[in-house]
This record gives sequence, structure tokens and C-alpha cells, in this order.
Amino acid sequence: MSEDTSRSVTVRRTATGRYTATNPRGGTIAFGTGEGTGFTPVELLLAAIGGCTAADVDVATSRHTEPAGFTVTVSGHKVTDDDGNRLTDLAVRFHVAFPDGAPGDRARAILPRAVAVSHDRLCTVSRTIEAGTPVTVSIEDGPAGDGPAGDGPVQDGAAGGRPVQDGSAGDGPVQDGPAGDGPVVDGLIVDGPGGR
Repeated sequence: MSEDTSRSVTVRRTATGRYTATNPRGGTIAFGTGEGTGFTPVELLLAAIGGCTAADVDVATSRHTEPAGFTVTVSGHKVTDDDGNRLTDLAVRFHVAFPDGAPGDRARAILPRAVAVSHDRLCTVSRTIEAGTPVTVSIEDGPAGDGPAGDGPVQDGAAGGRPVQDGSAGDGPVQDGPAGDGPVVDGLIVDGPGGR
């Protein structure tokens, strides 16, 4: 029997600048464009990196003892350049303490290797980022569905919709945006907050 490798979430708009992501198991997380204390998409990406590697390291070390403290801090710089918006200088910092005694000593001894193996082989999120995995985008015809994540197949990046290629928002001309907001493609400012 082969393993199901498919992973998906569905993101729905709940209000202006507010969204909810739902996984196939029914779990949800709300986020937005940076108003109030809610997470932004960029912060969720940082959390995904930290959460993925934290889970790997926690599984390895907690076999020996529960940590006295376990925090992972993930940071980066959001830049806009000729390639568009992106994060640079991503850094993951572990702050882990174990209790005194033989179990804590064993956990401390394997901590560096657990962190290295997570970074080099196990953490799907950071490995995907480091590999530079392409992202295919399409615009699907028809109304937005209310079904679970993964409602339908996407074939050749278009699924019967209008494919979006090379980071453009369509086939229209690129024009300068108002008041220095950046270039506009098909009426969309494409150099705006970009996930904050």
C-alpha cells in the first residue's frame, strides 16, 4: 500500500484582510494582513519552519527526558527587490534546557545531532524552502466552493481556469501604480504588502 503524499489547506476570506485556513481534518487557523495581534502569512511561514523542526527535535530528545524549557525562534528579513517580495537571512535558534541527571545528559548529548538531522533531512518545511520548490498558481472557473481542502484536481496548473505564470496577475499590461504603491498588473498593485 502506498503512502498518501498529498497535503492541502483551503484558505477562505472572512472579512477584508482576514482569512481562515482549514485543513482536511477540520482544524482552523485565522490570520490576516497585520491588523491587530493576528498572525500574517509571513509569520505563519516562520512558525511553520519553527514548528516543523521543533517537532523533529522534540521527538528525538524527549525520548530521554522532558525538557525544562524548549523554545525555537525563527527570524528573517522581508525585502523587496527586482525579484519581488521575499524573505532573506532566515535563521532558526533553539533555546533548550534539560534537567540535571543522566536522562538530561543523554538529551543534551543528542540535541546537536537532532537539530542537524532536522535541518539537513527531516524538516519538510525548511527543506522545501531551501530546495526552491516551484509554486504553480491558477484561477479556477466557477464560484468558490465550500467543500474541504483539496476540492478538486489542478491539472497542468490551470484546472480549466486561467493559468497565472511568471508571477503576473494575468495577461494585461504592467503600469505604474498610484502614489508609489508599485507596478500594477491587470489593475492589481503587485508590489504591495505581499503577505506582510
